[in-house]
Amino acid sequence: MAKFEVFKSEKNEKFYFNLKAGNGQVILTSQGYASKASCENGIKSVQTNSVDDSSFDRKVAKNGKHHFSILAKNKQIIGSSQMYAAESGMNNGIASVQKNAPDADIVYL
Repeated sequence: MAKFEVFKSEKNEKFYFNLKAGNGQVILTSQGYASKASCENGIKSVQTNSVDDSSFDRKVAKNGKHHFSILAKNKQIIGSSQMYAAESGMNNGIASVQKNAPDADIVYL
């Protein structure tokens, strides 16, 4: 079962979430949030926006690796993916977010 894991960084005291697929692989990592409530709002935004393919900003890094971000309606980045060697891997990552995010449980670490 996919899940959002919410945690507080010891380094900067900010809250983050990771969206993990059922196999435990991290498929999306959030930006830092000042409060747990704003982090939870970020999760809700991912759940809402993940069904809209236009919410995904697909990119190629200078090293040729592919990655994506999911954007809120105001075009702010909510979360970002890992780097993928091929475009097909990135597209599979996006499909995984689209499939898993809407119904994923939220777990607090």
